[in-house]
Amino acid sequence: MYDAIIIGGGPAGLQAALTLGRMHRRTLLLDSGEYRNGTVRHAHNLLTNDGRDPADLRRLGRAEIAAYDTVEIRDAAATAVVREGDGLTVDVAGERFRAHAVILATGVSDELPPIPGLAAHWGDAVANCPFCHGHEFAGRPVAIVNGSPHATVLARMLEPVASEVHVVDPADVRAVEGVEEGLRLRTAGGDLEVAGAFVAPSWAPRGGLVDALGVERQESGAVRTDPFGRTSVEGVYAVGDIAQPDHLPGPMFSLAAAVAGGQLAAVAVVQSLVAT
Repeated sequence: MYDAIIIGGGPAGLQAALTLGRMHRRTLLLDSGEYRNGTVRHAHNLLTNDGRDPADLRRLGRAEIAAYDTVEIRDAAATAVVREGDGLTVDVAGERFRAHAVILATGVSDELPPIPGLAAHWGDAVANCPFCHGHEFAGRPVAIVNGSPHATVLARMLEPVASEVHVVDPADVRAVEGVEEGLRLRTAGGDLEVAGAFVAPSWAPRGGLVDALGVERQESGAVRTDPFGRTSVEGVYAVGDIAQPDHLPGPMFSLAAAVAGGQLAAVAVVQSLVAT
């Protein structure tokens, strides 16, 4: 019987494991090896680690957690989570484990607009977050491939960074090609060369566990949580990109927010164990 099982080995899950380990709580972290930023080579806007490869962040996190012998890490994916009696059961590759609490840190999977060539540059010259990747295009033209009203807001945010900001409807883009200085967008009105492009992919929680558990969701599709990551299912917490507390207008897609969420959920788990 574990005190907690963490599902997901990204920054939110690793921070939760570190916090639980420091409190000597028996913890199992399951890492499927699938990460939203798997194509990213330089992550930004994380204090003391600005520009570091996300794979290095995960490696360093695991090395730090290894110092705490109550935490076990398995490279495996959870296939089911079920609430049974006073605990939760997690199925993993034919094995079954029980825990007082489960922290969902699975992250999300993105679906990009169906534009030929776009996916090949995802995580490099094509990005989603201006706070994470905008500065790398400083002083050069960028494109926002988004036909929604939010595109105007994003364009204004990028005005102090880029030399020019072009807003392009995805329906007008025929293909995206890599060029020496960035990207060439082949549009209905002609070619447009930019240093980089921002898109707003559709996304869904990874792994199917959220739907199977029946946790309450926000309008955005994220799991509804309180500020400590508690969901509508007793003993189940959600952190990182899949989580959205009521006080936020949407999920916070950032490394720093994921780390903070992981720590807060772990604190809540420890407090719940003491209370029971």
